[in-house]
Amino acid sequence: MMRLELAARPPFNFQATVRSHGWRRLAPFSWDEERLRRVERLSTGRVVKLAIGGSDELTGVIVAIRANEALTDGEVGEIEGKVRWMLGLEEELTDFYGLCEGEPALRHVVEEGKGHILRSPTVYEDVVKTICTTNCTWRQTEGMVGRLVERLGEPYPLEPLKAFPTPEAVAEAGENYLKQEVRMGYRASSIAQLSRQVASGDLDLEGLKHSSLGTAELYKWLKSIKGVGQYAAAHILSLLGRYDYLGIDTWARKLVSERFFDGAPVTDEEVQEVFAPWGKWRFLAYWFWDWVG
Repeated sequence: MMRLELAARPPFNFQATVRSHGWRRLAPFSWDEERLRRVERLSTGRVVKLAIGGSDELTGVIVAIRANEALTDGEVGEIEGKVRWMLGLEEELTDFYGLCEGEPALRHVVEEGKGHILRSPTVYEDVVKTICTTNCTWRQTEGMVGRLVERLGEPYPLEPLKAFPTPEAVAEAGENYLKQEVRMGYRASSIAQLSRQVASGDLDLEGLKHSSLGTAELYKWLKSIKGVGQYAAAHILSLLGRYDYLGIDTWARKLVSERFFDGAPVTDEEVQEVFAPWGKWRFLAYWFWDWVG
């Protein structure tokens, strides 16, 4: 087993980052309240198992890597890059923290080292998972993603676990397989097309991590992907570190209605207006708002 110690920009809270949303419960992630585990396929084709935990001595995380044989320096570097991206270890949130200091409902963000959002190592995985959250219950999302990994993911050689499938594997399986075996319903068509486009090189999702496009342009571009509407595009933006847009759903309208409008029905426009003063940080302000206090 190999161990990596990775520092993060302070303040950083490993537990809060993992718990930031439900991704920790979607395969191939698993979470035991102390460590975030994941089976990961590297670009070399090797499949490894990661166990990521917080550290009392380090503002950051410790990564335990298990593999069936010694890893190359390049493979170790790839793992480090993926973990840094997943947990946002290098994300610069200083301006957001400064604003939080002046808002009672958000002071806990700085005090507790919150503000980071767990994401997948690849944008492809995040887009697929986001599409799997649309128009269904969370239990159905967990089922779809779990079956996708189990049926099409590459196996970890030391345990009966699998990595998230490659775009090539999903594209080869095809729409009918996704509909019948993975039980994705209407989403099968969108995910099959997305996978074909990524596998062929026609769609460069990984390039979005460092895209020079403005957020408005990127939002429009994301909406051009089949199966990605306003809510999904805003959610994907947040996973890319772009927090200008709110993904508004029934739950968001309920929270804003009860907190700011005495329970009266609210429109999507009114939800946007409540958080408009936060500008490029509006999603984080909404996401970490103390709705109970």
